[in-house]
Amino acid sequence: PEIPSDYVCPIDAKEEILNECESIWKHMEECQSKLMLQGTETLLKSDVKLALLMMQVKTLTAEYHQWQKRSPELTSTNPDVLLTLGKEELQKVKNDLEMMLSTIQSKNKQLEKDLKREQQWHEEQEQLLDALNGIEEETKTQAQLSKKCFNIEAFHELQNEMLKQKMYKEELLNALGGFLEEHFPLPEKGGSARMKNSSEEPAVELITLNEILEILINKLMSTPHEPYVAINDSFWPPYVELLLRHGIALRHPEDPNRLRLEAFH
Repeated sequence: PEIPSDYVCPIDAKEEILNECESIWKHMEECQSKLMLQGTETLLKSDVKLALLMMQVKTLTAEYHQWQKRSPELTSTNPDVLLTLGKEELQKVKNDLEMMLSTIQSKNKQLEKDLKREQQWHEEQEQLLDALNGIEEETKTQAQLSKKCFNIEAFHELQNEMLKQKMYKEELLNALGGFLEEHFPLPEKGGSARMKNSSEEPAVELITLNEILEILINKLMSTPHEPYVAINDSFWPPYVELLLRHGIALRHPEDPNRLRLEAFH
């Protein structure tokens, strides 16, 4: 309930409380004078500062024990005075609570504004995240399609290039075979020659220069770690010398009867 502002404390109650306050004040002055007298007696010691500090410690200790023993006392027992003091105290508490309520309400309003702003920012961030996720998915799909198309195109290009290289290789081999056939034929029409030491031994079939080169190339490509080929009687010596003289073939450094193709690649 509201405390009426026109409430007036009785005159007798005011006089009574003023008298009590004056008596308490006189009692405090007497105590203060006693303390001053005790302080002048301790100043006769040599160390004045230490004595003052010790006196203060003793005084505070005595006051502490006194307050521990003392129980709260009412200033006045007059009901009118107590009612007035109680109403004033309640009014102060009410004012403090109203001020606190106003402060809390203003803080709550500010917090609500902040919450709405944070929620709006959160919604905007979620929308932005959804948009970015959509862009990412679309980019991934386009990248996969592009990669797939690129792989297909690259595969077709590689196939075409391999086919071209194969055709070019065949053309080169055909051209090389025709050139060797025309300019480096076998020494005899029958394609054979007898051994020099004995005419009774069977004839050895000589191979063409094209076949010699084919044997050397296949050996080099199949076993590059061991590219040497043993020279037998089917290798016509002039062709072997021709290959060695022009740097197309090389002899084994320890075995002259073995031959290898120069590694042009």
